[in-house]
Amino acid sequence: MMMMKKIFVAAFIMLIGIAEINAQSILIEAESFTDKGGWVVDPQFVEQMGSPYLLAHGMGKPVKDASTAFSVRKPGLYYVWVRTKNWVPGNWDAPGRFKLLVDGQKLERTLGLNPEWNWEFAGEIQLGKGTKQISLQDLTGFEGRCDAIYLTMDESEKIPSEMAGLKKWRSNKLGEPIVPEKNEKYDLVVVGGGIAGCAASIAAAEQGLKVALIHDRPVLGGNASGEIRVHTLGIYGKFERIIKMLDTEHYPNGSPAALKEDQRRMDNVRQYKNISLYLNYRAYDADARHSKINSVDARHTSTGELIRFEAPLFVDCTGDGWIGYWAGAEYSYGREASSKYGEDWDAHGLLWSPETPDKMVMGSSVLWRSENAGKKVGFPEVPWALDVANNYAAKNGEWQWEFTRNDLSQIDDAEHIRDHMFRAIYGSFYNFKNPTAPSSNTDQALTDTPDWQKKQEHADSLQLQWVSYLLGKRESRRLIGDHIYTFNDVRDNTRFEDSVVFENRAVDVHYQINLLDADQPDFLSEAMFYNTRQYIVPYRSLYSKNIDNLFMAGRNFSSSHIGLGGPRVMLTTGQMGAAVGVAASLCIKYNVNPRAIYASHLEEYLGLIESQK
Repeated sequence: MMMMKKIFVAAFIMLIGIAEINAQSILIEAESFTDKGGWVVDPQFVEQMGSPYLLAHGMGKPVKDASTAFSVRKPGLYYVWVRTKNWVPGNWDAPGRFKLLVDGQKLERTLGLNPEWNWEFAGEIQLGKGTKQISLQDLTGFEGRCDAIYLTMDESEKIPSEMAGLKKWRSNKLGEPIVPEKNEKYDLVVVGGGIAGCAASIAAAEQGLKVALIHDRPVLGGNASGEIRVHTLGIYGKFERIIKMLDTEHYPNGSPAALKEDQRRMDNVRQYKNISLYLNYRAYDADARHSKINSVDARHTSTGELIRFEAPLFVDCTGDGWIGYWAGAEYSYGREASSKYGEDWDAHGLLWSPETPDKMVMGSSVLWRSENAGKKVGFPEVPWALDVANNYAAKNGEWQWEFTRNDLSQIDDAEHIRDHMFRAIYGSFYNFKNPTAPSSNTDQALTDTPDWQKKQEHADSLQLQWVSYLLGKRESRRLIGDHIYTFNDVRDNTRFEDSVVFENRAVDVHYQINLLDADQPDFLSEAMFYNTRQYIVPYRSLYSKNIDNLFMAGRNFSSSHIGLGGPRVMLTTGQMGAAVGVAASLCIKYNVNPRAIYASHLEEYLGLIESQK
């Protein structure tokens, strides 16, 4: 009994948003706040920093407070800690500053000041017994972030900061089970609700399979969604009917026209009664043994609910290849040496494949746009952004707003990459609104205006309309299948006996423009093009070489760096998704793995694909 009294337990009652505590400590996950106000849940970097978090994405205007209730069982003095981060440390005020209010009392310390993710002391407060309120008050509108809040009566308690210890500590405090207690069983589990994942789910459901579609956002579409707003490119191939249910109009990248497609896409997926849609669930582990995945575990990005998904077949549409990675699938990352596949074509003075392999990949974009407010509007000074933007000025950001570097991983350094783009955007917009003289590095909309005063008046009325806080990724892990699709397959117009994906757009591989001109910004890109006739991706590039029951569809399909350059666009990856959805139905029919479809059932499979029209 005495031992039990010494165990500190903090549990969540998720449905009503009240954090229950033991006698001496309370842990509140920020993403579980019942009223998120103007803060948004950001789950992109869980694998790197440990949890979804709340982001004050106000584009320079402080957002509405986020708040939730918690219950105090033992009255007394509590020491309050907040896990947060100064995302631009330097000789300026931290851009993401915020305050914490507990029971209506604003705590003394300003938060968001320490570099890297860590616990900051917010202050101390005397609390009586009962239900209390806690709130986050954004001070800047510039990406303040809060992961968790911890209240303890032990002034000297050491809170873990390193990832392994922190994960275990959090689970203990929240009373989380070691494994999910809720199990769901399906014929096919699709992880990732972009165009590829949606197409895979629909194609499989139409063949009678019971499908789980797991997606970590509230809307479907991935890069095509209203949250990221990249327009779709490519052709429909053999799957026009299915992909048209998911496609978008060819609006400019970043256009609000993307929003209207979200509901249509959602309705088209939800009409299938045998697709169970798990929105806001992020997969975090895969159990694989003897080259076979048994289950995938996912956590709700706000409530923290855990679910285990069991199935004979899985489709990795995560983009980053997470399911394959956790399962031990073979994968590649970066540019291969030109000698590996003989991909030695060059353009713009740059080799598409270098002489020696490296970690350079196509970058991620953060799209954005401004609007005319019809009156003079200000924009805060952003000294913390100007060493990235320098003297570049702009009022909108299209696909060329992209960032990658050989020393950065699009997976492990994704938060840094996103934040670098924030600095480029806010700094460039500030420069546009505060022009001093024409510059060779200034946006064309500014330099082409003949009257400098008119330029100033135009800039004065502009305000930011929308800035995505989600990365639009182009390339990271590529899972390895029985066939690695290369540039040679495009150049030679290779015809495969298992041809399932067809495309006729140019191959384009992006590079940062500062590689050719060091005076150019590091956050802008250009593309090397190779114009060609139709090219084809085989089925053997859509399942794992060494994990027997794993399909992949999307930019993580089996390809070389340059091989990805053509088929990476969303209509083409949608074809990949539909192709594996159809293949999965035959795997269930014959109780075989994906490789056996090529080896023993290819004619029937190709016939099924032809019938999709």
